[in-house]
Amino acid sequence: MQPVREVARSSKVDLLFHALGDSNRRRMVDRLADGPASVSELAAVLAVSKTAIGQHLAVLEEAQLARSTKVGRVRTCQFDPAGLAPLQDWIDYHRQEWNGRLDRLDDLVSAIGSKEDCP
Repeated sequence: MQPVREVARSSKVDLLFHALGDSNRRRMVDRLADGPASVSELAAVLAVSKTAIGQHLAVLEEAQLARSTKVGRVRTCQFDPAGLAPLQDWIDYHRQEWNGRLDRLDDLVSAIGSKEDCP
C-alpha cells in the first residue's frame, strides 16, 4: 500500500472518481466487466450515440479502466480491472483510519465503564 499522503493526494484517484462519477461510464464499466464489446454494442446498450461512447471511452482509458483496439472499422473495448488499484488503496487507507479511530473509542468507552464498576 502507498504512504498516506500519496494515497490521499493521488491524481489517479481523482481521475478514477471523475471517470466513475458519470452514470453512463459506470454502466459502460459494468457492461465491459462481462466481457469485451464493440462501440456499436455499447451505444445500443446505453442508448447513446457512438460519438458519445467514444468520448466516454476516452475518459475511461485516461483513468486506465478500459482499453480498446481497432481492427478494420470495429473498435473493441474491454475493462481493465487493474485500473481500480489506486481507488482500492484509497478506500483501504480510509477504512484503516476509521477502524483505528473506532478501536480507540471502544477502548475509551471500556475504560470509562470499568471505572464506574469500581467501588
